[in-house]
Amino acid sequence: MEQLDSIVLRLQQDFGDFDQPIFWVQLVLLVAAASVAWMVHRWLGGRFVGAAAGQGMRRLTRRTLQRLAFPLVTLSIAWVCKAILQALDLPTAMLRLAIPLLASLAVIRALVYMLRKGFASSPALKAWEHVVSTTVWTIVALHLLGLLAPVQQGLDGLAFQMGSARVSALAVIKLLMFLALLFTVALWLARVIEQRLQRSRHMSPTMQVGIAKFAKFFLLTLAALLTLDSAGIDLTTMAVFGGALGVGLGFGLQRIASNFISGFILLFDRSLKPGDVITVGNTFGWIEELRARYLVVRTRDGVETLIPNETFVTTEVINWSFSDRKVRLHAPVQISYGDDPEQAIAIMEAAARNCSRVLPEPPPVARLMGFGDNGIELDLRMWINDPENGVANVKTDVNLGIWRGFKEAGITIPFPQRDVHLFENDPQPEQG
Repeated sequence: MEQLDSIVLRLQQDFGDFDQPIFWVQLVLLVAAASVAWMVHRWLGGRFVGAAAGQGMRRLTRRTLQRLAFPLVTLSIAWVCKAILQALDLPTAMLRLAIPLLASLAVIRALVYMLRKGFASSPALKAWEHVVSTTVWTIVALHLLGLLAPVQQGLDGLAFQMGSARVSALAVIKLLMFLALLFTVALWLARVIEQRLQRSRHMSPTMQVGIAKFAKFFLLTLAALLTLDSAGIDLTTMAVFGGALGVGLGFGLQRIASNFISGFILLFDRSLKPGDVITVGNTFGWIEELRARYLVVRTRDGVETLIPNETFVTTEVINWSFSDRKVRLHAPVQISYGDDPEQAIAIMEAAARNCSRVLPEPPPVARLMGFGDNGIELDLRMWINDPENGVANVKTDVNLGIWRGFKEAGITIPFPQRDVHLFENDPQPEQG
């Protein structure tokens, strides 16, 4: 209660008595200034929404002006109101304090936005931009008002004993702030490392993803340990927690742990990498991204399937582009025994050469595979190097070319033939 009384006394010294009319006049002026600033902020947002897709310094300047519109417009109106009240010999205590607060808000918002844009557009900092700016401004505002020390004392007084440790509201807030700061820095560093690795020409995509994921895991673990250490938690007690965590992984989290470890196995044995065309189960597509727990596989239908990493370690996976992106396709055809197989082979090879996706080298070839029950069995073999674009469409184009070529040459594709023999039962001899 003493801290609360001191805070109220300090506010009365700064703003004057709350029951004085001039206090409410200044408050109304500040509310009106904030309302006008908010309308200007919304208006700028509507005008800049069409130009947000631009690039470079122009877009950065527009977005910065939109973020600074609220504090700057409020600051300008408050400064004009302060000058008018001073000319009328009226108190301006609240406006004098509001002006540095609004200026600090504008500076902090500008700095946080510039840092986010400069730090590789970190998703973590982007998500926490308003939280970080509001937290920093609150601390600065309390300092400018001279209330930082009383507020700290008041929060420190809200405490309870947990064994031999004293836990206060101030300690919890500091812990959360330190945790947010370290995790933001860790995620930013992980993003910077990932972008540097992506620009490297001497590392395979698999190795880039593996190092980036290991760096992110290491930095987040280090941030968590530093946070616990700053909170005064003895890290030697984590041995007990580690044992309990091991038991939990053995029972409830074994699949998650298995997928996590399988992800590192896939990264370091280089069996799969982004861009590979694979078939796993009934899913055919190409790998878009490797995550800690699953792989993102995009199918020909445009569907992104999330497949757990463990599946690729424990089941059979067809990698169409593991060491070579070339894939050989087959197109089996039958012709009647009355047709010329050499002419049919020439037509089939010409149909394959007319398909734009069939490679000229090695050249498409057709083979006579055998003599079946219904006709002569031929097999066309051709190569492509872009299986991610589908294989059924290539077969369709080639088969249509074969059909048109056979039709022009008078070559027929036989129907299944069956011989049916009918037997009459011998009449039974008459008994007499």
